[in-house]
Amino acid sequence: MAKQSKSRADLLKELEETLRKVGAQSVLLSDTVAKLVGLNSTDLECLDLLEMAGPTTAGHLAEHAGLTTGAMTAVIDRLEQAGFARRLRDAKDRRRVRVEALSRNFKHVSGLYRRLAESTARLHDDYDDRQLALVVEYLTRALSLAADHVAWLQTQRPLGQRKVRRPRRPRRVPQPSAAAQALRN
Repeated sequence: MAKQSKSRADLLKELEETLRKVGAQSVLLSDTVAKLVGLNSTDLECLDLLEMAGPTTAGHLAEHAGLTTGAMTAVIDRLEQAGFARRLRDAKDRRRVRVEALSRNFKHVSGLYRRLAESTARLHDDYDDRQLALVVEYLTRALSLAADHVAWLQTQRPLGQRKVRRPRRPRRVPQPSAAAQALRN
């Protein structure tokens, strides 16, 4: 008996649910590792972005993280205080400050991902280069959409600041007193 292929609608539903699960698992993983190294998850993710980017400006890092420059300054302060990053003057423009991840301390963080990295490398062996290229293309495009959505979300007011429409209660009609009832009769 031939295996029936899934409809496009079923595949898209499964893809959406899988992406949501990947996102949730990523948040949980990040939060767990952050606690183990004494950071919050936002700082850990910014550290990861910083490590991938190499020495960069706070503004550039803020743009990639989807944070304001003020928020990024606070993140960098905490990363610096925890020994994971440092600020240095730009060699070409002394007015400019660059931030870099300190590799000696980042190794402690990356060590917590080693088992997952090894398992993922074995998973990659199950796919040929064409399939991997397709996954990379899809995820890169999906990542761009998510980044655009984060930028839009940052223009929205927090739910607590919005006027929430509450359902109207039915008006309570006052009941006549017993004396008023007696007068009517």
